[in-house]
Amino acid sequence: MERRSFITKAAVGAAAGVVAAPALAQSQPTINWRLASSFPKSLDTIFGAADILTKRVSELTGGKFNIRSFAAGEIVPGLQVLDAVQAGTVEIGHSASYYYFGKDATFAFDCAVPFGLTSRQHTAWYQEGGGRELTRNFFKGYGIVNFLGGNSGTQMGGWFRKEIKSVADLKGTKMRVGGFAGKVLERLGLVPQQLAGGDIYPALEKGTIDAAEWVGPYDDEKLGFYKVAPYYYAPGWWEAGASFSFYVGIKEWEKLPKEYQAALECATYEAHIGMQAEYDAKNPAALARLMKNGVKLRTFSKDIMDGCYKAAQDVMNEEAAKNAKFKTIYEPWKRFRQDQNMWASVSEAAMLDYMIKAGRK
Repeated sequence: MERRSFITKAAVGAAAGVVAAPALAQSQPTINWRLASSFPKSLDTIFGAADILTKRVSELTGGKFNIRSFAAGEIVPGLQVLDAVQAGTVEIGHSASYYYFGKDATFAFDCAVPFGLTSRQHTAWYQEGGGRELTRNFFKGYGIVNFLGGNSGTQMGGWFRKEIKSVADLKGTKMRVGGFAGKVLERLGLVPQQLAGGDIYPALEKGTIDAAEWVGPYDDEKLGFYKVAPYYYAPGWWEAGASFSFYVGIKEWEKLPKEYQAALECATYEAHIGMQAEYDAKNPAALARLMKNGVKLRTFSKDIMDGCYKAAQDVMNEEAAKNAKFKTIYEPWKRFRQDQNMWASVSEAAMLDYMIKAGRK
């Protein structure tokens, strides 16, 4: 009898729970937002992070909080996403913060700086190393709250029409590369060029530029660079772990019910992890296909890496000396990077070094 009574009560409780969730959703307002992305839909890994976000936010709020995502150019050009959020043209954006390097070099810390943090290290810095507090304080000046929005992992060093073996070979090379990397490489005689993704292939084909960097095997294969620039270099030292971000206007963020804020923040983490996982899963097969198509895989020589590293430190120290906002983040960030690299040298890096060598036997 007692057992039957318990089962009856449990069933009633379960039914109440089923009713409670929709009832809770019904008590909340219906909110519709627009998301402007810096990326085309063809780059399904990067643009896909916005799709993950919008889907999860809707699910977590019982369909009451809906975000519609728009690709680059559908509302604003890809490089104007931050401005669109700041101006209130859209409520949320998805972009790479180093695109706004020209406004202030400090933006780059939210994405990637030369010889910076790997994907895992950047996530650790943002979540546990003070990065969220530091970057949000900076973005506050632009009326924006920033969230993690994906990571490409360590990118490739780009496609070259001819082989380069030394710093001397960089001189006069016209390369599609921007932001911090362009500023660093310019010190070594390279001529940086700013080009939109769709303009890179024809520029390489015509010889208007000699080299170009984009992301990595999976995305680069789609753009067909290997057909006109056979030398594929690694690593992309300027993007050891390029992190993308979601931008939300502070005023719009503060209007949201607390439950919607929680749902949105949870969804940003899912989108962030999803992109990292997708790139890690898809890049190996894409690289194998590229190699079958005759791509000549190369690594930058020690001479080039050493030259770039020194130039990068010079550029960053000079920026810190004249830009107080940059210095505020740079100093603690640099200490975090040092600690992370020390730990990695005796943990993951040591393990990977052995496993890679063992796999070649």
